[in-house]
Amino acid sequence: PREREVATLIAQGFSNADIASALVIGRRTVDTHVNHILSKLGVHTRAQIAAWAVERRLDHGRPA
Repeated sequence: PREREVATLIAQGFSNADIASALVIGRRTVDTHVNHILSKLGVHTRAQIAAWAVERRLDHGRPA
């Protein structure tokens, strides 16, 4: 669930620092979540995470 939230915020254009603030978690925790998402999806960039989230309509999961 947390990784899904992070993917949603990436799709909305949030930086890692912005995600950390929005979810009230540490920046390194966000980095870890992003790395787990990249690995699980088998992709290499945040843009690919965003595309994955948009394809699944996750980009509207949280207000910006």
